[in-house]
Amino acid sequence: MIGRLAGRIDYRGTDHVLLDVGGVGYIVHVSERTLMALPGPGGFAALYTDLVVREDLLQLFGFTSLQEKEWHRLLTSVQGIGARASMAILGTLGADGVGRAIALGDWTAVRAAPGVGPKLAQRVVNELKDKAPAVMAMAGSFARVTEAPEPAGGVPSAQPAPMPVSVPDTSAAAQSDALSALVNLGYQQGEAASAVARAMTESAGADTAALIRAALKLLAPKG
Repeated sequence: MIGRLAGRIDYRGTDHVLLDVGGVGYIVHVSERTLMALPGPGGFAALYTDLVVREDLLQLFGFTSLQEKEWHRLLTSVQGIGARASMAILGTLGADGVGRAIALGDWTAVRAAPGVGPKLAQRVVNELKDKAPAVMAMAGSFARVTEAPEPAGGVPSAQPAPMPVSVPDTSAAAQSDALSALVNLGYQQGEAASAVARAMTESAGADTAALIRAALKLLAPKG
């Protein structure tokens, strides 16, 4: 199983890149959002990958984070969602957006992905809503792979390509910490995840403390 590839981008297509890894070129299919985040030809990229094996086909799909890869795995477990549909959903919403939409039961957001109809979008939300909190809680520990720096002076190095630098996604960390805090306070994971997702939607860029306060207001008894 090929779980990760790192190398130089030789070519960028409309839905894939050709990645040169030690002289071997790998065609890696990516979502539109991931493609936009990658450097141009000649740039270094590292992608977590999922290999689809069929009788007459081998395809690699690439992701910038383990969270995105996990959502791809879950999405493709839903009947009617193949790899292409999963990439369309991730390309439209992003990994964080998928988590928020499913936690909130917002199937209309999922439907916004090209080729995903209302019934299929509802099926995605219904089948994955119980799994969304676990992925959301893990988000803070998932690192996003960033481009490694070019050698000094722009001269290609004869040494193997450097390992990519991994940096924490601060918004995902705040989301994870807020969710953990609410669960520790006694709230059910599902309702806590829904509250945190709503809080993130209403307060983009909020830190952990602000997310907790906003989520507690949403969870407070009405009346």
